[in-house]
Amino acid sequence: MHAVEPLLQPQPSSPEQPAAWLAAFERDGLVVLPEYLTADLCHTLLQEVQQQAELTPAAIGRGQQRQHASDIRRDKTCWLDGSTVAQQRYMLELNTILSQLNRHFFLGLTGYECHFAHYQPGDFYRTHLDAFNRQASRQVTSVCYLNDVQDGGELVLYDEQHTELMQLPPRAGSLILFESSRFPHQVLPTRQDRFSIAGWFRRDDVLL
Repeated sequence: MHAVEPLLQPQPSSPEQPAAWLAAFERDGLVVLPEYLTADLCHTLLQEVQQQAELTPAAIGRGQQRQHASDIRRDKTCWLDGSTVAQQRYMLELNTILSQLNRHFFLGLTGYECHFAHYQPGDFYRTHLDAFNRQASRQVTSVCYLNDVQDGGELVLYDEQHTELMQLPPRAGSLILFESSRFPHQVLPTRQDRFSIAGWFRRDDVLL
């Protein structure tokens, strides 16, 4: 399995001195940032999703192919819309990362979207890709954990040959970034409530 070395929260960097997390992302196509969110922001976002009345069963597929499939995915989601200070702070943090990715890798990213995700005990998400080629709109995936889970709920990442690379147990405030079209991944069944924010850095000048 791939060893992941913990990295510090990303700091502003110049093109001449890329931050350590950017170097890791360039090398591996993924990076894990423990305790990326401050404890207060993480706690506030957790409270918001716990009180969120608009969480709905997540679907799979696109357009006319979109459907609910409880044998594949059982979480409930709700899109962040920036309607609270905490959501604005989170999206500002991730848009800072967007700027850093563009500056260092010339990805041409044009936006970021994200949703809350709640996995109740027994819920899971089978192995899938977030994008099927490098020309898709979704370029980089983010997963930010909002609470600790001690039993299940790990994010499992695989390489392009479907060999398991790592299992990442939910730890509040941790942020994972990876190339959307490169890493199949799944969420293992959880035995506790698992809260997170899943998001995608997009490049919307491409055709799906």
